Amino acid sequence: MKIPIIMFKYLRISFFFCTFAAAKVKLHVTNYKLLNSLMLFEAQIHDFKMWFPWYRIRREQSALRAIVEQQRRIMSQDQVAEQSALIIAQLEQMSAFRDAHTVLLYYPIHNEVDLRPLLAKYAGEKLFLLPVTHRHSMEVRPYDGEDMMRKGRLGVPEPQTETYHGQIDLIIVPGVVFDQHRHRIGRGGGYYDRFLSRQLHAKKVGVCYSFQLKKHDIPHMLREPKMDRIVTPQLTIG
Repeated sequence: MKIPIIMFKYLRISFFFCTFAAAKVKLHVTNYKLLNSLMLFEAQIHDFKMWFPWYRIRREQSALRAIVEQQRRIMSQDQVAEQSALIIAQLEQMSAFRDAHTVLLYYPIHNEVDLRPLLAKYAGEKLFLLPVTHRHSMEVRPYDGEDMMRKGRLGVPEPQTETYHGQIDLIIVPGVVFDQHRHRIGRGGGYYDRFLSRQLHAKKVGVCYSFQLKKHDIPHMLREPKMDRIVTPQLTIG
């Protein structure tokens, strides 16, 4: 009687594992079908969104931003310093800069045009401001030396001074891509677009390297503010 009992136990164990394996296969098939359904749904949503101009423009901006940002990131520090110095020289010749008392600059990241030499050169002559970003907005604060700078929520150094609410004469705007009609594609957060749309008095000057300025029109939204002028190492537009 022991042999049949042992065989019965083995049959029960085998049946359990077969059932378990069948359940795993069924679950895998179910998950596969679910994944296919989700992928089909996402494709349908994408096709639906493509009917909206704003969605298509945002996708085109994102693709162009990725290409140009990669070009900028591979620049050497010597190239950044040399090209930035040429842009600074052009800015200093502009009456909009010479006459401005309050100037909003930015802190460069990822090989952006470096305008920090202006902070030291014109300290005491001009009030320099730098941006501070929050979740959906941007404010500006006076620059009061590197000791008062701390990295903000986006990893960009920001001044730890009080918020500035006065008039701004000149805003020097960073960007990833510009075109001959002074449109701009920024870093992608929309902070500058929202902030600039409220600055009716200030002159807005975009700065970039020559390869960032495109001869063709770049994709843009009608509500995105245009620059009054664009400065590159070789030329000025506007």
